[in-house]
Amino acid sequence: MTPAEPSAPASAQAGIPAPVRPPDQSRSRFGPLALLHTSPAHIPVFDALRDADHPGLELRHLVDEEILARARREGPDSVADDVRAYIAGAVADGARVVLCTCSTIGAIAERTDAGVPVLRVDRPMAAAAVAAGSRVVVLATVASTLEPTVGLVEEEARHAGRPVEARTALVDGAWALFDAGDLDGCARAVADAADAIADADAIVLAQASMTAAEGLVTTSVPVLSSPRPGLAAAADAVRRVSFG
Repeated sequence: MTPAEPSAPASAQAGIPAPVRPPDQSRSRFGPLALLHTSPAHIPVFDALRDADHPGLELRHLVDEEILARARREGPDSVADDVRAYIAGAVADGARVVLCTCSTIGAIAERTDAGVPVLRVDRPMAAAAVAAGSRVVVLATVASTLEPTVGLVEEEARHAGRPVEARTALVDGAWALFDAGDLDGCARAVADAADAIADADAIVLAQASMTAAEGLVTTSVPVLSSPRPGLAAAADAVRRVSFG
């Protein structure tokens, strides 16, 4: 796997809403931030978020779909050596921070001692879910993501000193749609599943690939996705490393 070249500004096709804060125009370029993906579909999503919220942040995308396939078959620990090797390679290539965008392998990435910050994209989302209340539903399209995400929510609850009941729900058929390239169909299936959940204080979209559903839901329950807050945390880490 080789890193992609720094991408051009992403189009509005990624469905990313307007920026949540004004950009800092005084820093024209900073980074690079390496992102470890298990699907190429994440690249335009994070590029669009970068363009909207963090102009000047250099992103380097690393993609390996086979890692997720193997982690689903054999468990996340089966790909630990690969994850560590990709992170080490990114750091050797100049990355100041590494962000893992796959929830299934996020805990393994986060535990890697690479000499630079290594973050998992879903941690800020989990903290927000805990802050929203004690009843959290973890919604996923891949079963291998459920246990790691529940564990992360429970970990954030312990850090916050708050009780939490984390339940899980798997959106049947949604991953097959995503895998076939029907991203709109996947998002609609996830949104429908979220709208059917009423007895919750927050609904967590466990995978970055589910983020488009956030704009389709009609439920009054807060629905949280990971890319925007995860990228914001990584960009802050890059700024700290780059500028002190």
